[in-house]
Amino acid sequence: MQLRRHLLTLRTAWALLAVLLVTGCTTQPETGPPRAAAFNATDAAWIQLMIPMGERALLLTGLAPSRTADPALADLADRAGTRLKEEQARLRALLDLSGIPDTRPHEGHDMPGMVSRATLAGAKRATGREFDRILADSLRAHFTQSRTLCAGEQASGGAHEVKDLAAVIERSATEELARLGTT
Repeated sequence: MQLRRHLLTLRTAWALLAVLLVTGCTTQPETGPPRAAAFNATDAAWIQLMIPMGERALLLTGLAPSRTADPALADLADRAGTRLKEEQARLRALLDLSGIPDTRPHEGHDMPGMVSRATLAGAKRATGREFDRILADSLRAHFTQSRTLCAGEQASGGAHEVKDLAAVIERSATEELARLGTT
């Protein structure tokens, strides 16, 4: 008799556990689609383009302290380099969040606004006014193209995090272009 009661209690406990598990699973709050699902093709393309553009611009700004003749341009390159590093960190975080592979689809491309390998090679050989011209022209092209790309992301992107960063970068590029106009 006692064994029968013990088995009944055990079966009841298992049944209750099963009901709790099933009910618990179906009453969990919905979290929506995975975060990566919010990223659309525009977001992916923008991130995958802005990373190499920023990396190349950083290589150029890194040359400024030892090559420029213009203190105002050196200051601009330093400030731009700091911003580019911050933007790169945020772009990489978005790349991770999105689940987009870091396949470098733009590797080897010389596109508008991207500092080319030839430009970098010329900048490494140049000093003084020649370097200043290369730096100013390249940064002007970089910031101009960045603004264009950021406007496109804000208009067609899907993930609010990406669109927010595009707005920040667009403002930054606009500020740096204004400073370039005064150097």
